[in-house]
Amino acid sequence: MEISDLITATSVRNIYSISSKKRLFQEISEISSECYSLKSNAVFSGLQERELLGSTGVGKGVALPHARIEGLESIIGIFLRIQKPLDFESSDRKPVDLIFCLMGPMNAGIEHLKALATVSRTMRDPDICTKLRSNDAPATLFAILTEHIRSKAA
Repeated sequence: MEISDLITATSVRNIYSISSKKRLFQEISEISSECYSLKSNAVFSGLQERELLGSTGVGKGVALPHARIEGLESIIGIFLRIQKPLDFESSDRKPVDLIFCLMGPMNAGIEHLKALATVSRTMRDPDICTKLRSNDAPATLFAILTEHIRSKAA
């Protein structure tokens, strides 16, 4: 599985400021409706429910919120770069500015875990995170995310 299997150029965004985790999940819900024709309330509820189990802030300014969504047929993603970092209750207590959200079908067991592993591996790469933080254009952010895996495979 590659990052390019999970996101589209339109699902990568650069956002100036988000005031709270709740507002972030609302933004992700709106983007998922726009890009993938999902019901925004189902996405919002799924993300909120998962976050109640524990923060998906993984440290070093990165969060990987994820949820399973009724009616979804494949695993999809949204990437957001936030200009003004957001408190996310991460394990290292640092605010997040790079958010890669994954949504999968209710029965996506192993595929969901593979997608999370792919995203986690990518977002743990300090060079990739530095490049993402150094660019504003969504097209550039998309290229950075999708070229990473191809260059590792070559």
